Formats: sequence, structure tokens, C-alpha cells
Amino acid sequence: TNRWLNPGLAAWLRTGTAMTKLSGPQQSVKKGPMPSRKMRGFSMIEMTIVIAIAMIMMAITFISLQPAAQNGRINNAYDTALTQLRIGRERAIAERSRYIVCFGANVPPLAAAGVPAPNAKRIQLWHWAVATPASPPPALISSVDLPYDVSFQAVAGLPAPAPDNWGAGGTAIDFDQGVGAGGLNYVMFMPDGSSQDELGNSNSGVLYMARAGILSTSKAITVFGTTGRVRGWRINGGAWIEQ
Repeated sequence: TNRWLNPGLAAWLRTGTAMTKLSGPQQSVKKGPMPSRKMRGFSMIEMTIVIAIAMIMMAITFISLQPAAQNGRINNAYDTALTQLRIGRERAIAERSRYIVCFGANVPPLAAAGVPAPNAKRIQLWHWAVATPASPPPALISSVDLPYDVSFQAVAGLPAPAPDNWGAGGTAIDFDQGVGAGGLNYVMFMPDGSSQDELGNSNSGVLYMARAGILSTSKAITVFGTTGRVRGWRINGGAWIEQ
């Protein structure tokens, strides 16, 4: 077809075609999307809505966890009282001595004047050494308070019979059962592991604790005087069961 063209133009066209073949296809350059003028951050209204939703979710979570936290406090209080009794008994046997566990506001008999004043929520462990010709006053070993929403109390409606049949469920701290009117607030463990009062009487009884006025949270601990056996109890199905 080049025969109809001017010889010079035909030569130029051939040269251009050759150069195009040598250089290969042209590569296109792709460009990224240009930033849109509509792109922007969150508005104050949107941020306020997000914060409000987060606060609502936190409040719901806090409320849903309250029953678990409350049950945890009564369980910890029960474990503390049970542990103090068992420690007192174990140390009395191991050391061939006497250990007293007091509940509530009254210190044990013969305690020295000026000891830290207990309160209605306090559990105290005392050591009363045996000496000749006279024993020294009991010495305070440890003092633990119940959580703020737990106290020693016999809530109305406690199941009958009482745990281990000690008492009638009307007195929160009721040791020295069968000795006078009962109602003693301490247990004294002897070197043989038994529990007595300061007069040498076998000291059996029960104590109750609960969250304020809530029957279902009630716990009980019993002590059997002649052996010093300590047992824990909880309410299940309207009756006391050992825990």
C-alpha cells in the first residue's frame, strides 16, 4: 500500500512503526481515588450517642453483678467464722493450750483491761495460756470484722429443727446450750480438742449470720462441746443442710 505514498513519507512511517514495536505497549498509570470533600470525623451528636450507649451498658452490667457480689460477701463472712473456729481448735490441740473464739461485742472472761473493744460484727481469736499457779489473762491473737451488709442475726422464719438441734433458732449467737439460759458468745477449745466455757462446762451451740433480713442468705455454724466438732450449714429447700 506504500507504493502510492511519497518515498520519504513511507520511510518515516516504517521507522515509526519499528520504534513502536521496540518500545512495546505503553503502560497506563493508575491513580488512587482523590479524597472526597465529604469525608469527615464524628460529629458531637454522634459522639454523645456513643458515650450514652456505653454508659447504659456499664450500668446494666453493674446491676447484673450485684447479686453475685452480695452472695460473695456472705460466703466470705461464713468462711471467715468457720476458719477462725477451726484454727482455734487446731492450735489448742497442737500447742496443748486453750484458744477462745469470741463473736460480737463481748470479750472473753478474765481478759485483761484495755484490750481493743470489739463490736457486734467482730470475730476475735484469743490465746489463754495454762500456767502455775495462775494463768495470765487471755491474749488477743486476731480480730476480723464481718462485711458491712452481713451480721450475726437469726432471721425470722429459720427452718426447724435448728442445725444439730442446738437451740430454737431465735438467738444469733447461742453457745453453752444446756447450761443455764445458754446464749454464750464464745467457744473455748481445750488441749484435747473439746469445747468448754470458763467454768469447765461442755460448751455446745450455734451461731447464725445473714445479710440484713434476707432469710435465703442465712448461714449457720455449730460446735459440739464434747468433741469440739465444727460444722457449717446453709438453707436448701426449706431445711438446713451441711455445707
